[in-house]
Amino acid sequence: MAGKKKAARKHNRVPIRIVPMHPVKVAAAAPQLTYRNGPLLTNVEVFTLFWGSGWQNALASGLISQVNQFFSYIVTSALLDQLSEYSVPGKTIGQGKFTGTLTIASPAPPSTVQDSDIQSLIQQQINSGAVPQPGPNTLYVVFVESGVTVEQGGSASCQSFCGYHDSFGSQIYYGVLPYPDCSGCTAGQDVFRALTVTTSHELCEAITDPVPGQGWYDDNDGEIGDICAWKTKTVGSYTVQQEWSNQAGRCL
Repeated sequence: MAGKKKAARKHNRVPIRIVPMHPVKVAAAAPQLTYRNGPLLTNVEVFTLFWGSGWQNALASGLISQVNQFFSYIVTSALLDQLSEYSVPGKTIGQGKFTGTLTIASPAPPSTVQDSDIQSLIQQQINSGAVPQPGPNTLYVVFVESGVTVEQGGSASCQSFCGYHDSFGSQIYYGVLPYPDCSGCTAGQDVFRALTVTTSHELCEAITDPVPGQGWYDDNDGEIGDICAWKTKTVGSYTVQQEWSNQAGRCL
């Protein structure tokens, strides 16, 4: 998703842009996202997965409830309405829905989790019927417990990034949110606010560019959230990241 940290990419797609550590440099030239004829999540259907037994303690379980309430609200909020400018003929972006949640204590994540491990976890849950079957609007959002490092394309969480999104298989879209165990991923905010900022970044990018580089993308500055990384606003009672507007020519 965001930033200048680029991860190695398969299938000749562009490098994944990831939510960078705070702070980030502001783009020097005015960005302009262009549509690359790929899929869009027109009415996103979010399902959350919380991986690790650490999510079962009282504090973390309260955080699960907060995150799920955030998703229930934000997918029908003005933040989603804002993305309608990125609709194209035959693909109208509108509001979505939160479809459910699952906490996975076993198998426990290793101390360092690879992106391939997360893909395997999602696929296992799909195969077992524990999560909804993938559809054109399904987005699985994986939150990894505290103390676990996520590695993607040679970069590590809390060293190079705070979150990312991608796709695999046949239209399986997902986002990954490592627990913000470092100041570079909290930017002076509490854990929940840090998660809503990073999650909103990934959510909006997954909607407008679910297969990185095949939706709305700028060759110099990346995706809709990359351009506005760590610029925040309030929607309802939640702190979210601003997103780039082609129409306004600025972060909104």
